[in-house]
Amino acid sequence: MIRPEDLLRPTPHGLYCPPGDFYIDPVRPVDRAVVTHGHSDHARSGHGAVLATPQTLAIMSERYGQDFAERRQPSPYGETASHKGVDVRLAPAGHVLGSAQAVISWRGLTMVASGDYKRRRDPTCASFEPVPCHVFISEATFGLPVFTHPPDAEEIGRLIQSLGQFPERAHLVGAYALGKAQRVIRLLREGGWDRTIYVHGALERLNRLYEREGVDLGPLAPATGLGKDALGGEVVIAPPSAIQDRWARRFADPVTAFASGWMGVKARARQRGVELPLVISDHADWTELTATFQELRPDEIWITHGREEGLCRWAELNGLKARALRLVGYEEEDDDEASPTPGTEKAD
Repeated sequence: MIRPEDLLRPTPHGLYCPPGDFYIDPVRPVDRAVVTHGHSDHARSGHGAVLATPQTLAIMSERYGQDFAERRQPSPYGETASHKGVDVRLAPAGHVLGSAQAVISWRGLTMVASGDYKRRRDPTCASFEPVPCHVFISEATFGLPVFTHPPDAEEIGRLIQSLGQFPERAHLVGAYALGKAQRVIRLLREGGWDRTIYVHGALERLNRLYEREGVDLGPLAPATGLGKDALGGEVVIAPPSAIQDRWARRFADPVTAFASGWMGVKARARQRGVELPLVISDHADWTELTATFQELRPDEIWITHGREEGLCRWAELNGLKARALRLVGYEEEDDDEASPTPGTEKAD
């Protein structure tokens, strides 16, 4: 009888597939890697070969250069690649552009490594696809009942309302360069904001990549070369570090905002000096995590990088077998919602 550990097992390098001799989202350079998405805690350079969606490969090339790996193998959603008798298929994860779940099948056993995922609609990427499996490997970033994120439209509505209330003030929105910035822009467009949105230079290349992939961001302009007290009543999107930097002083009495799932924690918003916290997450909240487990009802759930204990307890109470993997290394500087390790306060 094949055990799940025969197909995938945690190692210091990341999840390893012994029969296929490859890793999923390895944290160190390896010969063969399957990469679920482009955030740098999951997508690192220096591997021999990388299998990922075409969009993720494009993101890695944009961030690391054309030679980020010796070989690249684009794998569109739904296509199956086989290596040493192990089938690998990528299914949408709903996290950011090109994000995928790795569906690994061997000798009748199917395991799904979800990477990072969310269940709500995102106008910038394909929606999460539930995949029947024997073992589901889930993140647990927001794996506590206290984390229930409000509707995105409500949070964007609060931003638009503030723009109406304070037309003399620039609104600086902290949003991470890959995924969150583009999503905030698209949500603003859907909320009726059709004016030019100004962006920090660190976002421009990825914005162009998203537009090449068919995501219409509307009129954008660089937030550079402006006089003092500029852009009253306008929206400026920038990396979170920039809104607390001297760079932000050029704008007219700025309202500082930050789009993150962690903004539901008032102490986090106060700590960062955020005037307008926007609870917009690219990760599943507690309700979405547990609903996914109920929908799939796999033989086992493996839980990793986040609040494993709460979800393991929930699974036990609901008749599901679960274990914590405690993988380390998934704490990227520009993935705003990677969970802090116990006893530390990770940058959002």
